[in-house]
Amino acid sequence: MEFLKTIAQYMERHRLLKPEQLHLVALSGGADSVCLLLCLKELGYRVEAVHCNFHLRGDESNRDEQFVIALCQAHDIRLHLIHFDTKTYASLHHVSIEMAARQLRYRYFEQLRHDIGAADICVAHHLDDSVETMLLNLVRGTGIEGMKGISARNGHIVRPLLCVRRHDIELWLQERGQHYVTDSTNLVADVQRNRLRLDIIPRLEQMNPGAVSNIARTAHWLSEANTVYQDVIRQALAQMVKDGTMDTSDLFKQPSPECVLFEWLTPYGFTPATVYAIFERLSRQGGEQTDGLQWLSPTHQIVTHGQRLLVAPRQEERPTLRLPETGNYRYDALTSFQVKVLPANTISLEPHTATLDADKVAFPLTIRPVQQGDRFHPFGMKGSKLVSDYLTDAKLSLIDKQQQLVMADADGRIVWLVGRRTDNRFRITPTTRSTLVISQQTPLNTQPSTLD
Repeated sequence: MEFLKTIAQYMERHRLLKPEQLHLVALSGGADSVCLLLCLKELGYRVEAVHCNFHLRGDESNRDEQFVIALCQAHDIRLHLIHFDTKTYASLHHVSIEMAARQLRYRYFEQLRHDIGAADICVAHHLDDSVETMLLNLVRGTGIEGMKGISARNGHIVRPLLCVRRHDIELWLQERGQHYVTDSTNLVADVQRNRLRLDIIPRLEQMNPGAVSNIARTAHWLSEANTVYQDVIRQALAQMVKDGTMDTSDLFKQPSPECVLFEWLTPYGFTPATVYAIFERLSRQGGEQTDGLQWLSPTHQIVTHGQRLLVAPRQEERPTLRLPETGNYRYDALTSFQVKVLPANTISLEPHTATLDADKVAFPLTIRPVQQGDRFHPFGMKGSKLVSDYLTDAKLSLIDKQQQLVMADADGRIVWLVGRRTDNRFRITPTTRSTLVISQQTPLNTQPSTLD
């Protein structure tokens, strides 16, 4: 009874479950999930079980399924079963088997929860799991958020067993004569979590029998401290970051600028090591302006521009489009071009419309990203200029430079720095007989050209 009392008090303290509501229990058949299901039922909660067969362990997967069917029948608990082709899903989505199983499992749990009107999804993580998570994060490198261990609640996911240890669970089941199944892959120290569970933590407990409890207690205090810490970070970022841009002069006015930088960038996939490298580089600048430094995460890029840091999604390489004649052309999902020939007296000063001497431009035209060494003759200027120098003089960031397009004619001459400036060699003159009009259409420039 003491075991059940501990769990009941923990759930009450964290306001996890309400007896009158329906709760879904993730049931693998292992000791932890079997204990969770039976504890909640014995404590008077309305529960239904859900079991996922991922077909990853051959006969063992089918054995687990048959066990949970028999268990739920014996205790008159409704069971929801689902089968997944996990390996195919992992291959199609280019994720690990472990990640595939996780995505499939939690996506189905939420769908089922909604369909049956359950309040929550109960999963059987316990105290040892939380300590293992904390140590894994510590080894990999983490901030204070990663040192909290596992939370009692995360949205509709609740964890009532975080107050008890694995050996307490197994002892409770043993006293009741309740069987469970064992996943053989958990007994092999071939992945990081298993190594912690089977080797590292037992050694820590040899040094101090209270090691796990002490680490869990530390995680609890770090969780409390994190509440205050995150509030301070949110206030700092709200003042410093606007539209994905941070003023680094404000950054170094903060009491802990490296922490602010870490909390801003890690959600974008930047590792602690990369954040440290960025911070070190900025520190060496001593507040001086710097342009063009770049760091990448799997999904985002961050660049320096003056005393600012700009973060944006990583850009795919922009395509090249060939325009063999006048007409309407789609460049990408957001950008299109209209090319037509009009009378000689047609001139536009709109930045997204170029008006050129049609006789001087040789088709086909090519729209492409800026390349190293590109030169053009900016309209109204004598001589040529490197496109890269022109963009730098215009104070464009590296991200904007990466997005810049040029339009070249059949002879490779740049006729238009798209959206910015035409080439002086193709300007309209008193001898121009007809005008080539090129209009760029984007979501920010939706009005069609009025040059008809």
